[in-house]
Amino acid sequence: MTSGPTANWNMSSRWNMSLATAGDPWGQALGAPAGNTSSPVASSAANFSNQFVQPSWRIALWSLAYGGVVAVAVFGNLIVIWIILAHKRMRTVTNYFLVNLAFSDASMAAFNTLINFIYALHSEWYFGEAYCRFHNFFPITAVFASIYSMTAIAVDRYMAIIDPLKPRLSATATKVVIASIWILAFLLAFPQCLYSITKVMPGRTLCYVAWPGGPKQHFTKLYHVIVIVLVYCFPLLVMGITYSIVGITLWGGEIPGDTSNKYHEQLKAKRKVVKMMIVVVLTFAICWLPYHIYFIVTGIYQQLNRWKYIQQIYLGSFWLAMSSTMYNPIIYCCLNKRFRAGFKQAFRWCPFIELSSYDELELKAARFHPIQQSSLYAVSRMESSMTVVFDTNDGDNTHTSCKKRAALRDTSFNGCSRRNSKTISTASSLISSLHTSVKDYS
Repeated sequence: MTSGPTANWNMSSRWNMSLATAGDPWGQALGAPAGNTSSPVASSAANFSNQFVQPSWRIALWSLAYGGVVAVAVFGNLIVIWIILAHKRMRTVTNYFLVNLAFSDASMAAFNTLINFIYALHSEWYFGEAYCRFHNFFPITAVFASIYSMTAIAVDRYMAIIDPLKPRLSATATKVVIASIWILAFLLAFPQCLYSITKVMPGRTLCYVAWPGGPKQHFTKLYHVIVIVLVYCFPLLVMGITYSIVGITLWGGEIPGDTSNKYHEQLKAKRKVVKMMIVVVLTFAICWLPYHIYFIVTGIYQQLNRWKYIQQIYLGSFWLAMSSTMYNPIIYCCLNKRFRAGFKQAFRWCPFIELSSYDELELKAARFHPIQQSSLYAVSRMESSMTVVFDTNDGDNTHTSCKKRAALRDTSFNGCSRRNSKTISTASSLISSLHTSVKDYS
């Protein structure tokens, strides 16, 4: 079996594996010949490893940085999940995808970030073979689920704005899409779990992916290219196209002649949601770009792994990638009034957080809709006016005229009921659609 440590794409610290295996038979990626276990090589490997030992103050700073990311990401995303699931008004198609995004981000921060930081810092795997497999498997799964949740939101926004007459995703269809995302994520990451191993070396234990045939085989390279394309390039391309079209539609001009307050209210709400999601996507793209560039460059120029400052560059790029999990709750709080009200409610125990009555109303399901009521009232008025009957008979035939009026009124009502029922049904559907649209975008 040949070396596999340097072939890990994900957060199992491919850089750390390259450093940790320098000078042993498994470290061929750094030029150590297989089977060379002579003392000069071992001594060289020890000196090579020692140059990456960090002073205590630097370790403390990195620990605070990574610890802060984990704390904000886990608690922030859990609060986002609570805001959506605990308040009926927040349970929209877009927000269900945000729940999936928050869950994957919180899981990534909780189960991978600190573990990988410790491994990169000490070049020692302390967590056993089972967690080694999970550690190599789960990051790709979580990143895939995160970015395709954002992609699903982008496509849903595109359909709602560009072709609003088409039916929206139902709650059941949304759950099917989310389940499909996770199934595809599991399938993509499964090779990382299958070939993960731990190896006990003199003085250390390693966790890495031992690919069949070694890291330079065609299958290994192809797999890593596919992963980068599927978890970064392709979804960002799709979101770039959809949000560009949506942006041109929303900000490119207004509908000629439509100056109603209702239209401007809907347009403003749509712009806010799209603006928030564009910020989320750009944040993800910027945070992960240095990480992907790092591994592409060090994969081509492997001598860079011996550079004195490469460890700091790795820790910095990895921190930036992991920090993408903590920004979304902050973005929601800043750019969406309902999420802001939800965070105020979650932190109302803080002395400097003031929860107003307006904030409480933002998260409550609206039971009274003036627009809907007034529109239905207009339909009722129209129907009532159609049932009015005038009698021209004189007072001598009062009893007869009363019967005629009753008969005519009943006939008029029954005759119009079929036509009017369609009118009421159509109006109710239209009004309900308009109200749902405003609720989704608010």
